[in-house]
Amino acid sequence: MAHDSTETDDELLFRLRSGDEAAFVMLYRRRQGAIYRFAMHMSGSAAAAEDITQEVFLSLLRQGCGFDPERGTLSGYLFGIARKLVLRTLERSRADVALENEADDVPSPELAVIDDPLIDLTRREGIDALRRAVMALPRRYREVVLLCDLEELDYADAAVVLGCPIGTVRSRMHRARALLFEKLNQDRNPRLAVGPWKPMRVAI
Repeated sequence: MAHDSTETDDELLFRLRSGDEAAFVMLYRRRQGAIYRFAMHMSGSAAAAEDITQEVFLSLLRQGCGFDPERGTLSGYLFGIARKLVLRTLERSRADVALENEADDVPSPELAVIDDPLIDLTRREGIDALRRAVMALPRRYREVVLLCDLEELDYADAAVVLGCPIGTVRSRMHRARALLFEKLNQDRNPRLAVGPWKPMRVAI
């Protein structure tokens, strides 16, 4: 029996739980690329990203899968599992850096909201420069850029993935974009890369 390719993630998951292997294959093909990209950019390791992606989807086959549609989307749930696995991998490899002061999550009155999507940066600066800038971000800012800009999760889903309020996601997103602008400007003008980073004022 042929199935409709426009089925929602929840419908595919229902079929999967009923033992339909084709539903698992469809879900995997639909969501695997995004999960792999997130794990790759967060861990910096293709091998780790492959292992994490496999483990994320295997979790859907286990009894007691913890997905609750009332808490968010299946996509967000999968990113949440991937994030936990990434953090575990980083802890084991000691590749993670110390968390920044929690005060960084408090919105700064000096930090203007930057609404331009990162696609504008990509056009101006080039994909390679933008990728380097994203990878150089502290982990908490890199996460929101990858989730909200690269994978296009809305702030509500990202908040569920990260286990924080939506306001914190917004604050991190604004700070991350400002840091990206600063980093790209420094790459273009190395003489500007002097002294500690300070929030930049953006005229709106």
